[in-house]
Amino acid sequence: MDISLGPVVPILRMFDVDTARRFYVDYLGCAVDWEDGTGDRPIYLQVSRGPLVLHLSSNHDDGTPGSAVLIEIAGIDALHAELAAKQYPFLNPGIEEGPADGREMQLIDPSSNRLRFYERRRTG
Repeated sequence: MDISLGPVVPILRMFDVDTARRFYVDYLGCAVDWEDGTGDRPIYLQVSRGPLVLHLSSNHDDGTPGSAVLIEIAGIDALHAELAAKQYPFLNPGIEEGPADGREMQLIDPSSNRLRFYERRRTG
């Protein structure tokens, strides 16, 4: 019997759906794929941009504010330029040296979750 594991989808805690939507959709360029919950119920939604998929939840049992997610990327300079052009008033990220001679840009969402965009060192 073969075992096939699927992709890992982080669940990040959010406190305010509208604020999270502004960050992930308007700033980061993700789309909302679906959303569950209304009113006083916890809200749970999926955002994506290309192969990047994240779940955001207002349920107190889902995730801890301040969690970190490493997102591998090719084209970190292009993403940095795209985000800088949006003039988001709450962040002005830079690109720094990362592990294994890579480069990294860190974003902090409105619930203090860290999105670490990491580009591996190019070889050859």
